Amino acid sequence: MYMVVVDNDKCTGCEECVNVCPNECFQMKDDKSDPYQGAECVFCESCLGVCPGDAITITEM
Repeated sequence: MYMVVVDNDKCTGCEECVNVCPNECFQMKDDKSDPYQGAECVFCESCLGVCPGDAITITEM
C-alpha cells in the first residue's frame, strides 16, 4: 500500500497527474491536485514523470 501526497505549494494545477493515472487516484480540488483515492496507487510512477512542479510524493506504508 502506498501513500500519495501532493504539495499544494508546488502544484501548478496542470491536471497532468489526473489525466495520466491509470487508477484514477487524483481529482482536481480548488485548482490543485487532490489524491483523494491515494490508496488505489500501484506505484506506477506515471504521475511523478509528468508533474512539472515535482509536487507529488509517493511513499510505501
